[in-house]
Amino acid sequence: MKHRFNITSFFHKAFLFASIALIALPARADEGMWTFDNPPLKQLKEKYHFVLTQEWLDHVRLSSVRFNDGGSGSFISPHGLVLTNHHVALGQLQKVSTKEKDYVADGFYAKTEAEELKCPDLELNVLMSIENVSAQVLGAVQPTMTPKEAFDARKAAIAKISKESLEKTGFRSDVISLYQGSEYWLYRYKKYTDIRLVMAPEQQIAFFGGDADNFTYPRYDLDMAFFRVYENGKPVHSENYLKWNSAGANDGDLVFVSGNPGSTDRLETMAQLEFLRDVSYPFRIKTFNRRVAMLKRYSQLGPEQARRALTQIFGINNALKAWGGEYKGLLDTTLIARRQEEENAFREKVNSNPEWKAAYASAWDSIAAAIERSKSTFKQANYQNLRGRLAGIASTIVEYVEEIKKPDGERLARFQDARLGSLKFSLFSPAPVYSDLEEYSLEDGLEESLEELGQNDPWIQTVLGKQTPQEVAKELIGGTKLANPKVRRELIEGGEAAVNASTDPLIVLMRKIDPMARAMQKRRETNVTSTIDEASERIGKARFVVYGKTVYPDATFTLRLSYGAMKGYPMNGTIAPAKTTMYGLFDRALSFNNEGDFALPKRYFERKDQLNLATPMNFVSTCDIIGGNSGSPTINEKGELIGVIFDGDIESLPGRFVYDDTANRAVSVHTGAMMECLRKIYDAKALADEIEAAGIHAEQPASPASNQKPTKEAKKK
Repeated sequence: MKHRFNITSFFHKAFLFASIALIALPARADEGMWTFDNPPLKQLKEKYHFVLTQEWLDHVRLSSVRFNDGGSGSFISPHGLVLTNHHVALGQLQKVSTKEKDYVADGFYAKTEAEELKCPDLELNVLMSIENVSAQVLGAVQPTMTPKEAFDARKAAIAKISKESLEKTGFRSDVISLYQGSEYWLYRYKKYTDIRLVMAPEQQIAFFGGDADNFTYPRYDLDMAFFRVYENGKPVHSENYLKWNSAGANDGDLVFVSGNPGSTDRLETMAQLEFLRDVSYPFRIKTFNRRVAMLKRYSQLGPEQARRALTQIFGINNALKAWGGEYKGLLDTTLIARRQEEENAFREKVNSNPEWKAAYASAWDSIAAAIERSKSTFKQANYQNLRGRLAGIASTIVEYVEEIKKPDGERLARFQDARLGSLKFSLFSPAPVYSDLEEYSLEDGLEESLEELGQNDPWIQTVLGKQTPQEVAKELIGGTKLANPKVRRELIEGGEAAVNASTDPLIVLMRKIDPMARAMQKRRETNVTSTIDEASERIGKARFVVYGKTVYPDATFTLRLSYGAMKGYPMNGTIAPAKTTMYGLFDRALSFNNEGDFALPKRYFERKDQLNLATPMNFVSTCDIIGGNSGSPTINEKGELIGVIFDGDIESLPGRFVYDDTANRAVSVHTGAMMECLRKIYDAKALADEIEAAGIHAEQPASPASNQKPTKEAKKK
């Protein structure tokens, strides 16, 4: 769905609540983003009379792909071909575009492999294995430890597990906290960084209807893009891939979604939900409305400025619409009452047992107290920062040379050995940096920080001194050399001596404010985060003793399986159909006089007579998704690809907190429409032939592909 995970994840980190508390009752209806180690076997058998096999699960898992910059996808041919959404590809499309060649507006198609465009900084991950490491992580915590000591012990254990796994297997190794810290799992990924763009349509058809239609249904979007994965200079041999089925599904058919949902808040305590409602959401909506206004002012400077700002405007507007729907859900007294009832029922069960009460009952109050403490530094935590890509690069470099001196387990998480490969891949990206946009963004961010924190704030005094935001932004961006990836690499390789000797103005400023940021982080960890982690772990354990393992954990941008039926729903006094067709696409365009966001690319009307207008365009299902699922394959019972997730309807937005299958729907692009347009609109015969040939000859292997062959250790579950 268009609420991309990387945006959502950023704010959850910024608002201090990486760990949250579990209160949910067993899953209802078609609810659930299930981990592959604990699939919904019972629910599928009871409701749909379908039996999931390990062979089916392994094949789907190895065919699924995570876009590390936020999003999902799947292999669809044995030659490394990957399908995702256009809006997942949007950032890379812009990075390979120029003033002369705008692939976002005009689309792109490589007729041969030689014409495929290499992406500057895209990392794809394939999940090879999952292993429960709860004993190692939780065992590192001793009963006599303070919450902060326990926090540090868990962090060190996670770093050790990740590093050892990386060294032993060569796979990217991430330790994931599930069930609010009561379980920890090691996810091992095959990592690919040579990714090339194969095809993407014009944004006008990929995002047809614009912001007005975003998060709505019926829809008529061709939100698709194709990449190819390379290794050692050649396309990978992807033995596990999804067979293409242009026929799709019928009303009521069972369908699945395999993707990487970013984050949900279904398991938080009422105190945490109230913080989101009263503090977090009002802040993010206010500050990002301001940011959009700034970007629109920049866009008015000329067509090239508009092109450069497009991706940011798209992403923020998309997030704002999602946040608006989520915030509305938090203000819904019925939703809040339901969550309060669930928490009350859970706490009553805990209090009814003396042993449980002694161990777990105080956890809710501990979280509430920690949240209250966080409010006193909320403004500083969120406004004491510099905005822009160059400022982020400078911050990373200054932090890196300080962190790398420490033992691995004591470093900030993103600087631990197991994560350094991905961090450096992103840091040294050759993607273009637009200095004028950087200066515009930095100036506006400094003005906002000054307004919110006041002239007497120590951080403001350090950054601005007696200068204006405009003067500081001009000086910093005009003087920095960090737009050059060679300069970044030299600073990293030169280490602390090179960074301390640097006269680059952004590096100089970051050296001054980095100690302030570290002090703030230490206060948060000591007074807020560590307490929430400890209390959340207790609530997670309480949930297991009260209910057993009958629900799924909150989303963590790791691979999950959702299931449901292709199904319409009641809407605005009528019924939303389970599918739309290409007839409807042209009708909607003509209903708005083929203008603005409802204008079709010229080639659509030129080739309209060649199209089968009865071809399904988009369809909906009751599958449970959220941001990060964008690009996820929609699959039938045979494991065949029948669509690609690109959105949820407006009714699904409160699903961040509570799932309700009455009208909560996932929206997919139909495989029939994609194939119809590839052949008849885009003349992409070679691509279409590759996809359909793979579908004809595809099998459902039980073993991994040769290029994805796990070691003995990686096979462990």
